[in-house]
Formats: sequence, C-alpha cells, structure tokens
Amino acid sequence: MAAPVPPRPDPRSPWRSEGVPGGGPPPDGRRRRLGCLAQVVIFVVIYLATGLVYNGMHGDGTTSVDYTAFTAQLDAGNVRTVYSRGSEIQGTLKKEREVPGDGDGTTYRKFKTYKPAFADSAQLWREITEKKVSVSASPVARGPGLGQSLLVSLLPTALLIGVWLFVARRAGGGLGGTRGVLGRKPPKPVQAEEGRTSFADVAGIDEVKGELSEVVDFLRRPEAYHRLGAKMPRGVLLAGPPGTGKTLLARAVAGEAGVPFFSASASEFIEMIVGVGASRVRELFAEARKVAPAIVFIDEIDTIGRARTGSAVGGHDEREQTLNQILTEMDGFTASDGVVVVAATNRAEILDAALTRPGRFDRVVTVSPPDRDGREAILRIHTRAMPLAPDVDLAQVARTTPGMTGAELANLANEAALCAVRHARDRVTGRDLSDALEKIQLGAQRPLVMPEEERRRTAYHESGHALLGMLQPGADPVRKITIVPRGRALGVTLSTPDADKYAYTEEYLRGRIIGALGGMAAERVVFGVITTGAENDLEQVTGIARGMVTRWGMSERVGHLSVLPADSQQPYGMSAAPQTLDLVDAEVRRIVEECHAEAWRTLRDNRHRLDALAEALLEHETLDEADAYRIAGVPSLTGGPAGERATARADRSA
Repeated sequence: MAAPVPPRPDPRSPWRSEGVPGGGPPPDGRRRRLGCLAQVVIFVVIYLATGLVYNGMHGDGTTSVDYTAFTAQLDAGNVRTVYSRGSEIQGTLKKEREVPGDGDGTTYRKFKTYKPAFADSAQLWREITEKKVSVSASPVARGPGLGQSLLVSLLPTALLIGVWLFVARRAGGGLGGTRGVLGRKPPKPVQAEEGRTSFADVAGIDEVKGELSEVVDFLRRPEAYHRLGAKMPRGVLLAGPPGTGKTLLARAVAGEAGVPFFSASASEFIEMIVGVGASRVRELFAEARKVAPAIVFIDEIDTIGRARTGSAVGGHDEREQTLNQILTEMDGFTASDGVVVVAATNRAEILDAALTRPGRFDRVVTVSPPDRDGREAILRIHTRAMPLAPDVDLAQVARTTPGMTGAELANLANEAALCAVRHARDRVTGRDLSDALEKIQLGAQRPLVMPEEERRRTAYHESGHALLGMLQPGADPVRKITIVPRGRALGVTLSTPDADKYAYTEEYLRGRIIGALGGMAAERVVFGVITTGAENDLEQVTGIARGMVTRWGMSERVGHLSVLPADSQQPYGMSAAPQTLDLVDAEVRRIVEECHAEAWRTLRDNRHRLDALAEALLEHETLDEADAYRIAGVPSLTGGPAGERATARADRSA
C-alpha cells in the first residue's frame, strides 16, 4: 500500500506539495545554477580582496635575506642605511641586487635580516663606521597601523559569518516572519502532477475509505454544506499500526477531491533554535490557505503532539511552541477555513487532549491491518505490474499471511520478484512467493554444519512442536517443518490459521502453550534431557500464561481482574500488592506446569508418530503441510481458529 513520496519542489522547505494549481512552471534549473555560481564568485572576490588588502598593508618591498648576504653587501660598500632593534637589522642598498638563491632575476633594495647570537657586535659596528653607512633612528619598513590591523583581523571573522549565514540559509533555518532572519524564502508551489493517488490505489481498508469519503465530498462541494450551515471538518486523525497505509490514505483523499496536498513529518518542524518550528507551521498553513480548499498532512504527529506537562525546559520548549502554533492554526484566532488537516500516528493514546478535542481533530479514524479479503486485494495491487505464473494463488497467500499490514505485503511481493530474478525466471511463480514468505517470517537460510547428534535432537524438537499442533483441538494448522537453520533458529515449525479471528478462548491459548512446550517435552521423552533450544518457546509460554492470569481473567484464584494492564507504565513490582503478585506467579506456574505435563503425556502416547516425523525430517530436512500430516497419520484440519499472526516457533541454541 506504500506509494512513492513526491519530491520537495524546494529542498529548503520542510514539506512536500502536489496538485497545487496556478503555481507556474517549476523553478528554472539554469537560474538556480547561475544563482549558486554568483554566490561562489562573491566569496572568491571577498577572499581575493582580503588578500590584496593584507598584501597592501604588509607588502612594502622589504625582502628577507640571510645574514651572510647582508655582510657581503656591507663589505662591498653597497649598504646605504641600517636600522637595528634587538637582533633584527633593517636597511637599504645603494644599488639593487638579485635576491640570493632566487634564480629568477628578482632584485631587491630594502632588506631585513637577523644577527645571530654568535656574531661580534663590536666588529659589525666598526665595519658600519668604516663604510660610512648611515644609521637610521626609525625603522626602514613600517608595519600597519591600529586601524589597518583591526581591519585585517576582522575580515576573516566577517567572512566566516558570511559562510555561516549562507549555509544556514541553504539549510532552511528561517526565524519568524515569511522570510525569516536568515532570509529563507517561502517555497514556490508546483504544478499539478499526473496520475495522482486515488482510492483505486488503496485496498484492504474499505471501512476507512467510507469514513473519509465524506471529507472528499466536503472538499468537492463545499457550497452544498455551507448552504445548510455545515462546517468543514478541521482535522482527521488516522491512528493505527505502522504500515497500514495512513499516508497513502491521506494522499488518496487529496487525489479524489482534486485539491492541493501538502505533506510533512512532524520532526521536520523541530529545530535546535526555538521558534523555527512555529514559523514553519505558519508558513505551511499560509501556503495552504492561498490554494484552499487544500489538505495538510502531518505524519508522526506524536513527535510534537504528545501530552504537555508543566516541566518542559530546554529543547522541549520548541516542541510545545510548535504544537501551540498548530492548535492556533487549526482552531484559534486565525482559523484556516478550507484547509483540512490530516495527521497520522501509531500512538494516539499519548496525544495532547487539546489536539484531539472537537474543533481540532473532529474525527479519529482507526486504520487496522487488513482481513483476508483485504490482503488479497492488496496483493493484487502490488503484483499488477508483475508477470505471474499460472500456479500463483493470491487467495492462498492471503490466507497464510494473517496480521500482515499493507507495507509488509508490498515487501512480500517485492521479495518474490527478487527471488524470481535471482533464479533467472521470466515470471513470478508460487514457489517464489512461498520462499519470500518463509524468508520474511522465518529468516534467511544460513549455512551451518551441525553434528549428527545435534541434528537428530533438533529434528525431534521440531517434530514435538508439529505433532502437538496437529493433535490439539482447534490448533492452527502446521504449514511447514524444517531443520534447516534460519536466522538464529536451528529449526522452525510454522503454523498459521485459515481465517482471521479476533478473540481467543482459554482452550485455544492452552493449546498454544502446549504446542510451544512440545519441543522441550519431546527432548525429555526421547533423550531424557532439556537443552537451551527451548529459550524462545519459554518466552512465548510465559507471555501467554501471564496474559491469561493478569489481563484476561482466566484464573479462578486471581478472579476477573486486570492486574497488569497492557499499557501499564509502572514497574512490575509496583503495579499490585505483593500478595497479589505472589498469587499471579503461582497461577502462571500452575498453568505452565499443567500444559507441560499434558504435552509430555501426549508425546509419550504418540511416540510412533513422533519417531516417524523425526526420521522424515532427518531424511528430507523440510516437510510441507501435506507430507507432515500424512507421515504423522493425522487427518489434515482446515478452518481452525485464527491466530493474530503467523506463529513461527524459532528454537535458539545457546
């Protein structure tokens, strides 16, 4: 259900826009290049001017020579005047001479040198007196004055400030107003795009499309609602798990209504400098009002829209100012008539109450993962550009992918296409889809040579999982068993339901626990030992048993109470009285022990089936559903109760 995100018309703007009419052609690329070139030329000119000024202050024609060259000119009687301060000696020659060691014919008249510490000052004075050299009372070469020194020292600083302003402007850091202190111009609107997203590109969430169709009608025929006194909804909040198509729905609403669409992520408004986020929100709504009716989409609004507290300091002030500006733009003194705000989040419970009240986000639409028919429709959309082989059954794939979101199904289709390319096929086959599903759910295969004893123990471990899954009433059908290492798992038993189900009975949950303990029970029945391969099994078992006792009222001793709510933010030891927690632990242990005893008895009574499955796994390494049920001698069950997502038991070794 994912769709490509349109590029920003202006890289400096924190949002994207599409379908904006009357914006004229996009900015000319040649004009942009000329503008950048002009800025580069300006900086080069400033740099050269700084160098010329510096050289003009210090380039007084004085040449540094070594002490030997000075004494040679003194002996030759070619020195006119000298000036000395400390070890430094300055002077002028009577006739120009070539610079010693230069070799390019450069001559000098003014010179500067330094007297070494071992030179005889008395002897130098006698020679100067004998040659009748004039001793000057002032330096031959004068340095820059105070004003010149300040100018030279401030020019590099000014240049650095100019570079910083240039970079900040390119980064889009405006501060207040339309242009901002750093001179960022508001983004230019773009022309309407061809082939905009519509409801035809959205599948699997028809009930959500029905709720949004009224918003589309509002945007198409606002005068009909105004005539009856109805007001356009200020905002629509799309809440749901990641990947369910919230962004795609917002673009589809804009495409169906034929109105401009502005999109941004909430994090793109936040900057280190306080006030930038609020300024960007003002600019965004100002651009939307110009072309109203329009839709403004803010993704991940919980980044700035979480409930406010009285202890906000530092960087949190910027988040709260940005949130306050959004609240004002939606329903404040400057209400945005004709602008509908659509926001998306997967954490609606933490949003500020002022944001979700009527008049701001009038509607909260829950976007849930699709059902089986919805998954099939989504797969058809994502495979419509793929050449499919005749053996591809999308209905079967949809039946074996419960709980998958639109983004995950798009990834599944793409992985299948990659698999077909990898095997040099000209069509995507059912095997490609099956391999892609296994890779996503179970992990990629890894080359691992296991000792024969370890391999045999893994085969019995997976056979225990599979056999209990086949024998438990109402259990999810076993789809595949393998002892090929995948990811961190040495072996995998894959069980998925035939249909979606949204409520679970105590019998079904106990069956899940018994099936998860099948690997450990099989090792105990056959080898008399327990290994570390049941680590992930025990994690699943503990989570299910604790939920039965603390959340779903499936323990008579604890009663029909929610002892540990799922969204509890308190530590485990602080959420209930110590006696209640002790009772919870005792009940969890009782349920797990009863299920483990049941698993052990079942495998012991069906040892011949367990051995048959293990031997077949050692021979073939992987068994599909039909072969597994046939070898175990168990009738294949269809239409069992649904689980929430494909249950893959991955058994990790230490």
